[in-house]
Amino acid sequence: MSRPHAVVTGGAGFLGSHLVDTLLDDGYHVTSLDNYGSGRPENLVHVESDRFESLEHDVRDPLPDFDRVDEVYHMASRASPEDFESHAVEIALTNSEGTRNAIECALDHDATVLLASTSEVYGDPEVHPQHEDYNGSVNVRGPRTPYDESKRFGEALAVAYDQQYEVDVRTVRIFNTYGPRMRPDDGRVIPNFLSQALHGDDLTVYGDGTQTRSFCYVDDLIGGIRAVATADRSAAAGEVFNVGNTDEMEIRELAEVVLDVVDTESGITHEPLPEDDPQVRRPDISKITAEFDWEPAVPLREGLSRTVADYRELL
Repeated sequence: MSRPHAVVTGGAGFLGSHLVDTLLDDGYHVTSLDNYGSGRPENLVHVESDRFESLEHDVRDPLPDFDRVDEVYHMASRASPEDFESHAVEIALTNSEGTRNAIECALDHDATVLLASTSEVYGDPEVHPQHEDYNGSVNVRGPRTPYDESKRFGEALAVAYDQQYEVDVRTVRIFNTYGPRMRPDDGRVIPNFLSQALHGDDLTVYGDGTQTRSFCYVDDLIGGIRAVATADRSAAAGEVFNVGNTDEMEIRELAEVVLDVVDTESGITHEPLPEDDPQVRRPDISKITAEFDWEPAVPLREGLSRTVADYRELL
């Protein structure tokens, strides 16, 4: 164990599996923990390393005993809107009790924690773009509540452990991310559009499509996470950073770009806007850029082309 040991909860998920790849490339010993609720074993089947182990484990239970842990990446949680109602309790407990278990593991080993939070903590924002000091506008009893509020509580736990035990917890608020290994039936807009386009179906736009999002390619997102996780304690401990792309676009514009990238004859249909669906979403990333000189680099069309290639093979 001369190499650093990183534990990744949700390691078989979309983001978690890409993080596992990066950690192994950086020379770590890596342990993935996943209950395979939304994560998929196929996301890790390509990994061939004696520095990697994959354990089936639910983070709602205390983490396994390890001889040594240097970094804990708490990535576990269903994040698809399709799951917010059907798996509401699981989501709420993963982001509360699961966060506690991840931080307790770090406390036992004097390890660093990277807590994956979300732009959803801003709700349907009244401040645009969203910066880290904005407390958000969240419906505490709406259909997105099990995810939104449990993520907010996870951040509160991070602050509590920092205040009481001086645990080094760094939080990233992740904005709309896409890329290979994202489930085609995930329910978020890019997987929906790509799956529909590749099947020759019309793309479903909710509302009039003027709501906006800012899309970050997964490689850029993982780079931002690692920048925060590996920073000096004085620069990152107890801090929260937005990680995402600042290129904002309307959903109806995204639909046209997807149709062009996939080169399909599919059209566009409209359905009613879901309750509490945010109207705007764009991160202010000036904090992470100033601290760590990080910013996304992959243009949307290039990222979509890479993702389409993965989806064609998968579908």
